[in-house]
Amino acid sequence: MRYIGGKAGLLDNIKTIVESQCGDASKGAEHKIFCDIFSGTGVVARFFKNDYQIIANDLLYFPYIVSCAGIENNAAPLFSKLRKTGIEDTIAYLDNLLPASKQNCFIAENYSPHGKAGRMYLSKENALRIDSIRQQIEEWKNDTLLTGKEYRYLLASLLEGVPFVSNITGTYGAYLKHWDKRALNRFAMVRLPVSDNGKKNMCYNENANRLVKKISGDILYIDPPYNTRQYLPNYHVLETIARYDAPETSGITGLRPYGNLKSDYCIKENVESAFENLIADADFKHIIISYSDDGLLTSDTILDILNRYCKGNKAQFEKIPYARYKGKQAQEKKEHNEYIFYAQKQKDVSVYAGIINASIAISDNTEEKFTAQKKQFIKSPMNYIGGKYKILPQLFKYFPCEVDTFVDLFAGGFNVSVNVDAVKTVCNDMNYKVVEMARLLCYADADAVLRRINDKIIEYKLSKENELGFKAFRDYYNATGNPIDLFTLSCFSFNYQFRFNNNLEFNNPFGRNRSCFSETTKQNLMLFMEEMKRKNLEFYTRDFRELPLSGLAGRDFIYCDPPYLITTGTYNDGKRGFHDWTETEEKDLYAVLDEANKKNIRFALSNVFVHKNQENRILKNWSQKYHVHYINADYSNCNYQTKQRGSKTVEVLVTNY
Repeated sequence: MRYIGGKAGLLDNIKTIVESQCGDASKGAEHKIFCDIFSGTGVVARFFKNDYQIIANDLLYFPYIVSCAGIENNAAPLFSKLRKTGIEDTIAYLDNLLPASKQNCFIAENYSPHGKAGRMYLSKENALRIDSIRQQIEEWKNDTLLTGKEYRYLLASLLEGVPFVSNITGTYGAYLKHWDKRALNRFAMVRLPVSDNGKKNMCYNENANRLVKKISGDILYIDPPYNTRQYLPNYHVLETIARYDAPETSGITGLRPYGNLKSDYCIKENVESAFENLIADADFKHIIISYSDDGLLTSDTILDILNRYCKGNKAQFEKIPYARYKGKQAQEKKEHNEYIFYAQKQKDVSVYAGIINASIAISDNTEEKFTAQKKQFIKSPMNYIGGKYKILPQLFKYFPCEVDTFVDLFAGGFNVSVNVDAVKTVCNDMNYKVVEMARLLCYADADAVLRRINDKIIEYKLSKENELGFKAFRDYYNATGNPIDLFTLSCFSFNYQFRFNNNLEFNNPFGRNRSCFSETTKQNLMLFMEEMKRKNLEFYTRDFRELPLSGLAGRDFIYCDPPYLITTGTYNDGKRGFHDWTETEEKDLYAVLDEANKKNIRFALSNVFVHKNQENRILKNWSQKYHVHYINADYSNCNYQTKQRGSKTVEVLVTNY
């Protein structure tokens, strides 16, 4: 597949840089993980797959699908479930499908003469065959006859065949007005080769600047867009075949909307800051960059940025004569050079973009100032049983980056809500006491909150040793119910936790010699409040079955961290004034998520397959329809995670994407 900026001709040059600066992996070099963060169709990632564990990423969906086929897979898919239906050769079966009916065929109606617009990207016959194959693949997926990897492999095989019958000069920015000879050939699927490197390779479909904050490795290869030409308009037909989402089309070319897929690297005003943030946030030892001499960034600018963040201020580059991509218009400039930059990242470089300085005036006519340093993830100041702060790096590897509405269906301590970027965030939890407290913390003035906390600490002489003062303050809160007092009370209680009796009175015991309102807690509180104030928030305290989800769509995202059926936390034992969690709630939640899946709404569910020799068979059976990711979890604040000999907890994240 021809691709603008493709690096097939530079592979040997890139390999030379890798071997000279990073060592030859085939000869025992220690480096193990190679990330191609602007992978396009995966030429560079596939080239290095034999020697490294690969991470590949692209903002567009169709190159992500193509990369998945050759990078995530270590063997050609077996299509076991399809074989049981009598289909022995899946590719041949699809190749021999009859063309789809001439109605409800989006590709034929929009990109062939069959449609009203008369566009000539594909012949009518080939477009109808592509529709037929695409619909069959989706039908198999919906019938759970394909695994995720099998589904993506078939889509990639379809996509790779399309350029061979496309009536274009190289990209889909325009079609030819007369039929090219190859466009009249019969469309055929492509059997994609798959190599096995014995490693777990990963492909992502995310914004590179967001993804880089979640991953780490040894070698980061960066090949960003160079100029103002956005990629989607040049490949919109392939993107639409991959997504098959019937978008609104416009103009002579039938372009799909792509506002959310515009890259900052193609915008002159944004490219420099985007590039610098990418380098600053990169947790990789070696950085290799391809760029063009006619790109928006100059070589001096790139070197200057690299030297700010890299070891010894010794970034290097070489200039390589390179054949320019040839489109339908002649280029005035004949000479063209490609740059390859190399730098070694400093081990002690902080993520500068993540540092926040805050001066806070507090209590008793004195001013106390502190500097709060924001880490990659913000830690909620609320210590909630089962809180996900420790495993956020694992979870966020699987979370989508572009989200319109994020729904935290069981918000708990809000560790997930505060860290997800979304246009709107919906926080819901049955424990209205905690939600009320969180809502006040998000909207209240920080100075006023700190004054209230310090006043009560002084009034009740709260400390790690004064149990009588703690109990007196607990009685005061249960009588008055001030949400800020609830937070203060939790800071001096056992394990900093929130626990209530059936009368909804706070009854957590004293945290002797351990719990207090420490400087760390204060900083976490200030960062949490500051970040939440930036968000467009909605709070609910409803049963998950009653929260309205009908308005959600494909760019929205639901995260569920419900009580775990086979564990017993203080929120699901039925003794705390809130509903307990039974098989009825478990099955009802899965029904809600199944309904979301039918509407193409993305979701992720945290849960456990196994705990203390118990197995959640309901979850295991239900999750077979979706994708299961295993999580290495350790919750030191969870009573139900008590370590016992022979006990084992298997935590998972189930996603429908």
